[in-house]
Amino acid sequence: MDIKSFTSAIAQIAEEKGISSEKVIESIESAIASAYKKDYGEKGQKILAKLNPETGEVKFWQVKLVVDKKMIYSEEELEKFKKKKVKEEPSSAKTIEGKEKVRFNPEKHIMIGEAKKIKPKIKAGEELIIDLQPKKDYGRIAAQTAKQVILQKIREAEREAVYEEYKSKEGEIISGIVQRVEARSVFLDIGKTLGVLPKNEQVPGEFYRPSQRLKAYILKVEKTPKGPLIFLSRAYPKIVSQLFELEVPEVSAGQVVIKSLAREPGSRTKIAVASTAEGVDPIGSMVGQRGTRVMAVINELGGEKIDIIEYSENPEQYIANAMSPAKVSEIKIMPKNKAQVLVPEDQLSLAIGRDGQNVRLAAKLTGWKIDVKASEEAAEGLKSEKKS
Repeated sequence: MDIKSFTSAIAQIAEEKGISSEKVIESIESAIASAYKKDYGEKGQKILAKLNPETGEVKFWQVKLVVDKKMIYSEEELEKFKKKKVKEEPSSAKTIEGKEKVRFNPEKHIMIGEAKKIKPKIKAGEELIIDLQPKKDYGRIAAQTAKQVILQKIREAEREAVYEEYKSKEGEIISGIVQRVEARSVFLDIGKTLGVLPKNEQVPGEFYRPSQRLKAYILKVEKTPKGPLIFLSRAYPKIVSQLFELEVPEVSAGQVVIKSLAREPGSRTKIAVASTAEGVDPIGSMVGQRGTRVMAVINELGGEKIDIIEYSENPEQYIANAMSPAKVSEIKIMPKNKAQVLVPEDQLSLAIGRDGQNVRLAAKLTGWKIDVKASEEAAEGLKSEKKS
């Protein structure tokens, strides 16, 4: 096996797989150590290899655990194990110093007396690294073993790199292309891997087709034996605020702040905004010239309606704004975080919304329990209270 042919390909492999050169070198070193052990080592040995990527030179070491008599099983103890037909000594058995006892193996262990001849200051429980003679010629089986180790280690490093990359992007929006649509899940090509859009994170009424490009919110990233699993969402409320951050420079610059957001995916979203800079109109910034900015977000969300309202520290004003597009006559703040909203008779259906959606979203947005009544209805209620 020509070591130099490996080193010349390190940079190329690292670039193609999106992993560091160090990780590629580590995988090659593991492979060379495996090949060395296969052809020249003994069973139980722990071999280390160090590759110099510039020269292709490889150094080898054998690692042995330094033990004293207290750390190894005596002949009598081993006989007891044989009589009890115990194949492996109990790993929980410990010496006075708290170190586990071991069955002495000259390929894995070295007695403290012998170890001190090589390294005088070494102590029991430490590892002794012994130089081995470098080898360049390996058999066919050893070469195959080395190849398998390299491929396996590179796959592991590649998965780890992908996991770390997407884990750092949790809570962000990513653009992807629909790869395939299954019964309950949609798989998107998001660059270096596939992301899964589960049924419960899809927008009701949305249809997905292969090759379709769309944006999704990275909900969470998990490690699995087959590699990282990236869960995406189109229904999560924060996708709306993230889309506005992409479209509205004032939001990404912090001049306009999204204070609250309430969403019923695929139908309607209410979003409360405030300005942190003098002279900046928060609603105008979100809408954009001729509505270009808000329309870009609406189009990305498949036509979902978006109400942008101005946030206020004053509860009455905030609730009145949240009831948009309905016009409010009066707001009465009640105990236990309740608010009664009075609207003109002709605004009642608009204030409540289809199936109560407008008032429901306004309540979610503001955090207040909202009871909507027509002004005339409220006046009648007051009259009847006075009569009684």
